[in-house]
Amino acid sequence: MARRVRVLLLTALALVAGSVVSSTPASAVIGGSKSTYGPWAVRMLVDGKPACTGTAVSRQWILTASHCFYEQALPVADKRISFRVGHLDMRKGTTVRPLRGKRVGSAHADMMLIKVAPMNVPTARLATVGVKRGQLVRQYGWGATCTTDESSCQSPVLKQSKLKVVRANDPLCAGHTAPGGPDFCMKKVSGIPAGGDSGGPVMTIGPRGTETLIGVFNGSDREKSAQAGEVSQQLSWIRSVIRR
Repeated sequence: MARRVRVLLLTALALVAGSVVSSTPASAVIGGSKSTYGPWAVRMLVDGKPACTGTAVSRQWILTASHCFYEQALPVADKRISFRVGHLDMRKGTTVRPLRGKRVGSAHADMMLIKVAPMNVPTARLATVGVKRGQLVRQYGWGATCTTDESSCQSPVLKQSKLKVVRANDPLCAGHTAPGGPDFCMKKVSGIPAGGDSGGPVMTIGPRGTETLIGVFNGSDREKSAQAGEVSQQLSWIRSVIRR
């Protein structure tokens, strides 16, 4: 696929023809693997249908992608949104809902913080330093496992891909990341994120409980490359919001 496909929320919301939760995809991501860990990962739904992925960064705040909250350039109402938390299988998770009017978008990156009822889940530790070229990272999400009809193959279980950070001006991400910008570029190692993974965590790789949230996934070409907003660049904003 020559052009990059930004993983818009309402690509996933074209799910109207029936609940994708009931479909059974093979394995995970597109060529990735099923996750066995990820307690901070959160599944976002709109009108009860799977839409995006997010990360619990405090007891009441979820970090995800800003574009997940818009439909044809119009904001998605809080009452239409819910989240499944606390389980790798979203069908077994607990539902929490956003508090009305408590969403805050970044002015510099495709990131949104949304306040919800208290969650009883481990929260992700936030990166305080930037990503490094050559760094191996892991992306998590409940998104599509196919490239034909992404709405028909949304995963009910958390899955993951392994990616490698490349320079921001790498030809793989031409026109989508640049030196000094809010996003970083990654190339496929095993698996590639797709529709429904938007807003999901990009983590460092380490023993369970030591991973650090370094990025918020926001787009891929479904073949070789992906991009994410860099958490360390938005750290002051994140901390100021979640203290509210």
